Amino acid sequence: MMESGVSFCNSCGEQVGVDGNGEVFVACHECYFPICKACVDYETSEGRSVCLRCGNPYADKTRGKDDTKVPANQSTTTAAQISTSQDVGLHARHISTVSTTTVDSELNDESGNPIWKNRVESWKEKDKKNKKKKEAPKAGNETPVPHEQQMDEMQPSSEAAAAEPLSVIIPVSKSKLGPYRTVIIMRLVILGLFFHYRVTHPVDSAFGLWLTSIICEIWFAFSWVLDQFPKWSPINRVAFTDRLSARFEREGEPCQLAPVDFFVSTVDPLKEPPLITANTVLSILAVDYPVEKVSCYVSDDGAAMLTFESLVETADFARKWVPFCKKFEIEPRAPEFYFSQKIDYLKDKVQPSFVKERRAMKREYEEYKVRVNALVAKAQKTPDEGWTMQDGTSWPGNNSRDHPGMIQVFLGHSGAHDIEGNELPRLVYVSREKRPGYQHHKKAGAENALVRVSAVLTNAPYILNLDCDHYVNNSKAVREAMCFLMDPVVGRDVCYVQFPQRFDGIDRSDRYANRNTVFFDVNMKGLDGIQGPVYVGTGCVFNRQALYGYSPPSMPPLPKSSSCCCFPSKKPAKDVSELYKDAKREELDAAIFNLREIENYDEYERSMLISQLSFEKTFGLSTVFIESTLMENGGVSESADPSMLIKEAIHVIGCGYEEKTAWGKEIGWIYGSVTEDILTGFKMQCRGWRSIYCMPLRPAFKGSAPINLSDRLHQVLRWALGSVEIFLSRHCPLWYGFAGGRLKLLQRLAYINTIVYPFTSLPLVAYCTLPAICLLTGKFIIPTLSNIASALFLGLFISIILTSVLELRWSGVTIEDLWRNEQFWVIGGVSAHLFAVFQGFLKMLAGVDTNFTVTAKAADDAEFGELYMIKWTTLLIPPTSLIIINLVGVVAGFSDALNGGYESWGPLIGKVFFAFWVIFHLYPFLKGLMGRQNRTPTIVILWSVLLASVFSLIWVKINPFVSKVDSSAISQTCISIDC
Repeated sequence: MMESGVSFCNSCGEQVGVDGNGEVFVACHECYFPICKACVDYETSEGRSVCLRCGNPYADKTRGKDDTKVPANQSTTTAAQISTSQDVGLHARHISTVSTTTVDSELNDESGNPIWKNRVESWKEKDKKNKKKKEAPKAGNETPVPHEQQMDEMQPSSEAAAAEPLSVIIPVSKSKLGPYRTVIIMRLVILGLFFHYRVTHPVDSAFGLWLTSIICEIWFAFSWVLDQFPKWSPINRVAFTDRLSARFEREGEPCQLAPVDFFVSTVDPLKEPPLITANTVLSILAVDYPVEKVSCYVSDDGAAMLTFESLVETADFARKWVPFCKKFEIEPRAPEFYFSQKIDYLKDKVQPSFVKERRAMKREYEEYKVRVNALVAKAQKTPDEGWTMQDGTSWPGNNSRDHPGMIQVFLGHSGAHDIEGNELPRLVYVSREKRPGYQHHKKAGAENALVRVSAVLTNAPYILNLDCDHYVNNSKAVREAMCFLMDPVVGRDVCYVQFPQRFDGIDRSDRYANRNTVFFDVNMKGLDGIQGPVYVGTGCVFNRQALYGYSPPSMPPLPKSSSCCCFPSKKPAKDVSELYKDAKREELDAAIFNLREIENYDEYERSMLISQLSFEKTFGLSTVFIESTLMENGGVSESADPSMLIKEAIHVIGCGYEEKTAWGKEIGWIYGSVTEDILTGFKMQCRGWRSIYCMPLRPAFKGSAPINLSDRLHQVLRWALGSVEIFLSRHCPLWYGFAGGRLKLLQRLAYINTIVYPFTSLPLVAYCTLPAICLLTGKFIIPTLSNIASALFLGLFISIILTSVLELRWSGVTIEDLWRNEQFWVIGGVSAHLFAVFQGFLKMLAGVDTNFTVTAKAADDAEFGELYMIKWTTLLIPPTSLIIINLVGVVAGFSDALNGGYESWGPLIGKVFFAFWVIFHLYPFLKGLMGRQNRTPTIVILWSVLLASVFSLIWVKINPFVSKVDSSAISQTCISIDC
């Protein structure tokens, strides 16, 4: 990292410094990888004396001559300095480089008693003495091994494996990217010339229609710029899981792979079937990763006894399913989807026992399904007195809005083993406390509760969150993510690794663009070339330290005087509060830095010190949780009492735990929007973190998507409403996060696009109405075209087509996917996005929360029967109206042309072209309304007849758009005729 001509170490984030000759210190003379001398010494002492980037051995001259002889009076100071530099370099998050004196003065000021300063100093002195005692025997008994001899003793194979990168970037070839960028620039130039012509050639006879069309077209161009330019530098990545194993899973050595905590969220088991959630859990428990490194947390935000009982059955079935999966390496490891595959399951299976064991396992799974479905059938009707557990006591979650916190640990090292006696991953059921009068923040609050519970119980450094209907389709997906997160160079500044979403159960035509292929295969690849993809809510592996609100290691702390807004506040009080918050964050960083230096201290004194440093104001009133945040590599103390940890876990999921803390504001999932995923990722990248987009050949995770029209529109409505909420909040990308300049310009454009796209619905509705009005009035928004104007229109259409074609070329997306995406952009824009804009303003400005009810109809039992399910909702009204208006306009236009003669057909072509453009884009919507075998709901027929009758009467009888005939002019004309 280079900043103001100063080179910073890529290991610890400090300045590289100079060597004995006063020149900039260089560790590797092959690739000139910036790393400071202290980090080189540490790597050498650990037996890793090769460059982190190129793998070449460090030159002997990287060690200064002063290293061999140190004056006696300076030995302690030098050791302390090196230890400090090394400690900073090992941190997984940004640790402020505030001096010890500064921290001590802060302690003295806050406590009002210099005893805290003396305690910290005494701990450090004790720490230094112990280090000297440990180093003295080694110096007396062992002779130093020359550096050259150490290099010779290292095995070439292990050194090469350690030097090889765990992932590589494969940029899009210049032959594909060059023409793509050229066409984008050409299209931008043509747009400028096009708007110059449109503005300078108004249509006086239809000025209102012309002005409306100009405003709409300018907004469409602005929207295109926001969507297009973040795709300027798309890249692909390849991860090497074999190299990961060679580096961190060596034979005869303990496994060094980092632990991972899996989060699964569910609310209502009647809407989210327990069997689907159970398949997700089973696929996690059977993942291809060391079992002691995996923990699965299931959040039941509905406190349903059905969910708990189904997990009991799932834990029992996992004892048979997990060893079966790992023995035969089957994919996917969700039993429902594995057994439903229509493939030859005998292919590549050479074990003679496979067929027999597969049949036995399928029988076991069918029996397991019967037990779970029996639980579901029993739960359809809740008893008047509520549910009762097997011991006769009432289920604590009978009132889902008023119940205590509940935690149950299944499996794990202290629980049941599989049928072969092997250990299983830990499975934990969590239902956070809920009480009336508290704001629980829906899914974001549930995820934050899981962050705290997992920190207390297992504290893995990485977190993978999944929706309850997204199972692990690729058992090596976690290893793919670790190739980025555990890479010493790539993973330092990575806050999360995002996988694309893939779906089952969608028909081949993908009528409503449920797969979102254009977004996941085009837009996200483009963002990966800038600062990383946005967080999309599921299938994402987080760095836990990034969730705690810290900056990346290579980034200096934000200046205290800088605000998160690009516009300075007019109120001095607000500036003071911002400065106070920045000071508190830096104070917390400095406190963690000093506590990590100290190995020998009194536990009671440290807990008091934590309280004294106001950690609680950031993380909450839990010393156990706060101490877990100080462990950079995660883990729980071996001496910790499990019963005590469970009590503390219950405490951190209390409904009042987050009050007066930074949870939901700076820490964890961010509150303030139903699309908490976009907001959470945005806050991380504003701090300087980057993200990674991982697309393995076999999809990592697969889920289910709503494939019928009504459910799809309501899903899009929820996303659009979240974007409007962010737009109206303080976290709007238009002004938030300019301090420090850590969010790149193109990345900011991408985030702006994610929050302004619902507003495109307003000009889109107007533009889709214009063709019908032009046909009904006989007017048009474009004057008679000249040769130059015709060339501009032709160039614009060609550039649009070329942009799409070249995009398809480098992304691999099919033209059908692109067309479906274009169609649903119009369908969603004139329905869900339109309602989201009005609902968002009503909710954020007036406090009115509007809900749209959905009435479900029965679907056929055939394959994709849900596709033809009709659910009448108010979201269907605007698209239906637009279709009918344009159909009536087309009929009216052809009628006028027939009556007007040959000269009327020329202007009709342009008007009809735009009308059919609207109809073709809304065709999937029309087909969805018709359903199977034209069984259209009665309400749709009535609405269509009503609209058609109204507009026909307006056109035939009232004629409000046609200018009135001047009778005096007619009489004057008649007089002049010579009869």
